[in-house]
Amino acid sequence: MRSGVFEVDGAGLYYEVRGTGPALLMISGAGGDAGYYDGVAEILSDAFMVISYDRRGNSRSSGRSPAPMELAVQAADARALIDGLAGGRALVFGNSGGAIIGLMLTALHPEVMAGLIAHEPPAANVLPDGAPGRGFFAELAALYEQGGAPAAGRRFAETTRGEGTYRWPADLWKRFLGNQDHLFGTEWPGFAGFRPDEAALKSVPFPVVLGAGAEDRGTYYARPSIEIARRIGVPWVEFPGIHMEFLRDPDRFAAAVRVLATQMHSRDGHVPELWQGTAQ
Repeated sequence: MRSGVFEVDGAGLYYEVRGTGPALLMISGAGGDAGYYDGVAEILSDAFMVISYDRRGNSRSSGRSPAPMELAVQAADARALIDGLAGGRALVFGNSGGAIIGLMLTALHPEVMAGLIAHEPPAANVLPDGAPGRGFFAELAALYEQGGAPAAGRRFAETTRGEGTYRWPADLWKRFLGNQDHLFGTEWPGFAGFRPDEAALKSVPFPVVLGAGAEDRGTYYARPSIEIARRIGVPWVEFPGIHMEFLRDPDRFAAAVRVLATQMHSRDGHVPELWQGTAQ
């Protein structure tokens, strides 16, 4: 693994690169930390050049600001990383808020995309009025206003299936706690207001796949993936496990990503050079 800091407009983004082969950029959700994907990235590095990063203002990246952050800025950061580290084109995987950023990146900067896997984007605005979870972002914003990050963070964990049943790496947990004010105070409005650009997503020339975990059926953060896939006419797939299965069981989650990513890369008949070696 090699790491560094990539300079973008107004921030330095901490990144990690593992392996060689087709580029796979992995965008994290709440907390914005590359460490969510350490296990999965290591497993997939035998077939892909896996790029993970701390999103702007999170963990080891700079660029924190008290002003609300627009999702277009997050998308521009991801595009800059693809240009600078992946030669201008990458398959993108995003989980949760990272899936929302992936959808925004796809709509705004399709020229750098080889494909998108959007895992459980909590795009509550695509749910029907009155649906459970439609008011999730407003509820947590109010909790943050009243009780700060601890109150909002506790409620966030309560709404996410599987949390509390496994242990986070200690360093990741420490960094996450330091990111909560940035999440709820700066990033939250952008995620709360997100509505997918359906026309743009329908028009892209590369594969887009939505998906959710088998243990998350019916949740406010799984249901939008089904609705978005229906609206833009793309495949929906079931992943193993929970919202953050990549932390609970990285081997299991990486196996699912490997199959899907390989199919997306080779769908036009192109087999990457890495996979063309002669068997010994």
